[in-house]
Amino acid sequence: MPRSLQEILDQADELAKQLEAYEPAPGDERPVAEYLLQRAAMARARSERQVLDAVAAARTAGVSWARIGRLLGTSAQAAQQRYGLIVEQV
Repeated sequence: MPRSLQEILDQADELAKQLEAYEPAPGDERPVAEYLLQRAAMARARSERQVLDAVAAARTAGVSWARIGRLLGTSAQAAQQRYGLIVEQV
């Protein structure tokens, strides 16, 4: 870990040299479609986590499964089947 200004500058110079000399290998690059798919999957996972957290908070606040189901656009039974066991563990 650099400690002085000179060490930091030396490390920056070394990193710049490495970046300038970098030549991508055939497996380094991904098609844009794969990158977009990965981003979409990560966004879906984050959204699902937000829904799970919101369901847990709603249940803690005493909101019924029927109301949660309506807010999620599904039935009470479907909401409880999907989130019930997970929410009880949180």
